[in-house]
Amino acid sequence: MTEDNAKFPPVDPMKAALSASCPRCGNGKLFDGLTKPKQRCASCGLDYSFIDAGDGPAIFVILLADLLVVGFAVWVELTYQPSVWLHILVFAPLGVGLTLWLMRTLKALLIALQYRHNAAPGVIDRG
Repeated sequence: MTEDNAKFPPVDPMKAALSASCPRCGNGKLFDGLTKPKQRCASCGLDYSFIDAGDGPAIFVILLADLLVVGFAVWVELTYQPSVWLHILVFAPLGVGLTLWLMRTLKALLIALQYRHNAAPGVIDRG
């Protein structure tokens, strides 16, 4: 029987995503700014060059944020019929805030899942 020589306990991808922390140690910060990944983890030294979230987070954000904000705006319009300025005052900041939070969180989640499952780009073997 082989012994587990892991130096870091597994980090839950959802916990890493919500805290935007390193997918290996869960301590170091993942982003340098809003959504730009750092070069490496300051805590455990994990090189973040493997990160390739692609367009996945943007697609999920577009679908989720639009569904929630527009659905809520339509419900408010049909139920209370407020003026247009109230829609702009409430739903514009809600849409921007939700989009930015979802973008950061979903990008961190996809990076954590990519690390956990050791995902890599596909390669066609023509040998």
